[in-house]
Amino acid sequence: MKTRTLFQMCFTLALYFFGSQSVFAQTPSTTAPTTDTTKYLVVKNDGNEYVGLILSDDGREVLIQTTSLGKIYIPKSDIKSMRPLDLIEDVKKGEFNSAGVFTTRYQFTTNCFPIKKGENYAMVNLYGPEVHFAVHKDFSVGVMSTWIGSPLALALKYTRGTPNPKINYGAGALIGTSGYLNSGRGFGGLYWGMITYGDRRTNVTLSVGYGHFNDGNSYNPTVYEPGTYVSLDGFTPYIPTVDLPNTNGRFVARAPIIGLAGQTKVGKKASFIYDCMFIMGRTKETEQTFDYIYDNGGWSLVLQQVVVGPWSQGFTDEQNLFIVMPGMRFQRSDSKAFQISLAGVITQDISFPLPMASWFYKF
Repeated sequence: MKTRTLFQMCFTLALYFFGSQSVFAQTPSTTAPTTDTTKYLVVKNDGNEYVGLILSDDGREVLIQTTSLGKIYIPKSDIKSMRPLDLIEDVKKGEFNSAGVFTTRYQFTTNCFPIKKGENYAMVNLYGPEVHFAVHKDFSVGVMSTWIGSPLALALKYTRGTPNPKINYGAGALIGTSGYLNSGRGFGGLYWGMITYGDRRTNVTLSVGYGHFNDGNSYNPTVYEPGTYVSLDGFTPYIPTVDLPNTNGRFVARAPIIGLAGQTKVGKKASFIYDCMFIMGRTKETEQTFDYIYDNGGWSLVLQQVVVGPWSQGFTDEQNLFIVMPGMRFQRSDSKAFQISLAGVITQDISFPLPMASWFYKF
């Protein structure tokens, strides 16, 4: 009886010993790291970011404790970077300011930060709606239009990073059609390259591009017969007309474009947005020139020959435009923002305001 009791005691102590060793062995990987209150920013290769405490790291995967999603296991092969949060740069007024989908653009132009997968957004402004989708970690596609559905444009954006996290570069394109306006004959495009310096909260972007538009019409204009016609008794003389066959007359516009834009945080939920473009436009139309010649109270009308040919030989009107768009963006939440810009257009002949109000929605 005593022997069996002694055996049971030894067996119980052995179970307790091995059980304690198991508990102690698990403690360093589960509970010990929780004593470290340092929060980390984990950025995955697909652009998604997570903020929280690192509970364990066995070399193959990381267990992170997040506030909104709880515990998440992330394979090390999926992690692009992992670093402690900087309380000065990353956290302001107790709120973490990381990448947001709305920080990928300004008012009209965009920067070199990509739209992350799963963070698509729509923008509704006074002139029409647009939506943008991430189809790859570095490539996005969007559609832009007006409230009447025409014109319609396809937006493409490709971005890349560099070894310096503050320098990114990219390229974009807008390919448009007049839609049902002008029976769909009008078409045009805008193509540009860009470079961005800074992070998603504070940055500046320089872009250089080229735009063109063609109204799609093809017509043979009718003009006056070149010559000199004298007014009789102050009345306009009869001037015969002549057709110019095979001139393929149309309205065409071409323009190199330089853009400079930037944004910076100015409050907990507010950012200052600056966007401007300098457009060196040239337009070409078939047009006849003429001069009035006055002589002793009378006058004569001299019509000159119309020249229609290559771009440099046609009638060309140079018109430079400067568009400036300073504004403010108010970030209501992670999925909503409102932006207002006091934009203006300046030309050689006239200047006028062009106010804009936009609403952003993440989906």
